[in-house]
Amino acid sequence: MVTSLVRAQQLLLERIDAVLRPLALTFARYEVLRLLSFSSAGAMPMTRLGSLLQVHPTSVTSAVDRLERQGFVARQRRDDDRRVVLAEITETGRAVVEKATDGLNSEVFQKPGLSARELEELTRLLGALRKDAGDTVD
Repeated sequence: MVTSLVRAQQLLLERIDAVLRPLALTFARYEVLRLLSFSSAGAMPMTRLGSLLQVHPTSVTSAVDRLERQGFVARQRRDDDRRVVLAEITETGRAVVEKATDGLNSEVFQKPGLSARELEELTRLLGALRKDAGDTVD
């Protein structure tokens, strides 16, 4: 079971990478951009990004560093509390995340390789596995 899960993850990541690589994105950087694009202000504190993505602050900093060099994100300090660093998506970042989302939807998410019934069952089973491991399942 574990071998099958790990291999299935590898196969999905290969498909995801095939869509994101031409856009100079990794899935981690895509997730940052997608999250920022969904926020009402288009910006959020770096600490909040890490919390929502459930990753270490160092990982968020690394992703935002790269996105900033690419012109997809800009860093700024909050006016009311200069200690808080915000990551803000740029117009270029918005364009690339929309293009990436279109590609992921058409090439990965809409064609997962299982029927709707199989997907529901797999999602239920994986949710049970995650719950048993103490992971938050919504």
